[in-house]
Amino acid sequence: MSTLTIADLHVSVETDQGTKQILRGVDLRINEGETHAVMGPNGSGKSTLAYTIAGHPKYHVESGAILLDGEDVLAMTVDQRARAGLFLAMQYPVEIPGVTVSNFLRTAKTAIDGEAPAIRGWVKDVRESMAALRMDPGFAERNVNEGFSGGEKKRNEILQLELLKPRFAVLDETDSGLDVDALKIVSEGVNRAKANTGLGVLLITHYTRILRYITPDFVHVFVAGRVAEEGGPELADRLEDEGYDRYVGEPVAS
Repeated sequence: MSTLTIADLHVSVETDQGTKQILRGVDLRINEGETHAVMGPNGSGKSTLAYTIAGHPKYHVESGAILLDGEDVLAMTVDQRARAGLFLAMQYPVEIPGVTVSNFLRTAKTAIDGEAPAIRGWVKDVRESMAALRMDPGFAERNVNEGFSGGEKKRNEILQLELLKPRFAVLDETDSGLDVDALKIVSEGVNRAKANTGLGVLLITHYTRILRYITPDFVHVFVAGRVAEEGGPELADRLEDEGYDRYVGEPVAS
């Protein structure tokens, strides 16, 4: 069974005011086929965790480890992490002018697998995934995210997830900016990917509404760069009723 392990992770970032510590000793273990929801107020370090796993150069790992089946993820380049089976769905997907969605997807699949997919089967897979996500097939020939609405960008992220078939996916506030219908469609895509591949999911969110469609096995409450509490789906229900007030103002060890 594949496992993504985060052990005593401390991460900082350089700001105009100097070095700012964001993550203060994060421990998480995600097994293949599990869904872990990370919830917490703004500024608690949720997105920092996502981008650190993906290898964003802005974030400096001061200590700790990220291991994928025992392999040191922090020693890998960004592309090596993708080939190893890590995937990040960004909160704010970027536009890539001059690169069509179809070319981007096939290039990414080729880079990850080490060989280009057979055209006929690949085109069929792309069309089926786009139809399931209710994406206009014409989007395949549009430049990546260029002129896409917020919901279309998020569907395009999940299209990549379904087609690239990673082992672990980090979904950074995938529910932000989605209306009810788009939220359900995107969630169904995540559930499909998990059912088809045994995907492990780290789902970062502020709100419980996406958890009505993607049921977490575990919920982790992030506050001030640490996991303040852990539990099952019932913890998310309690957060819906109580909010994060009970955690705010608690002392944080340096």
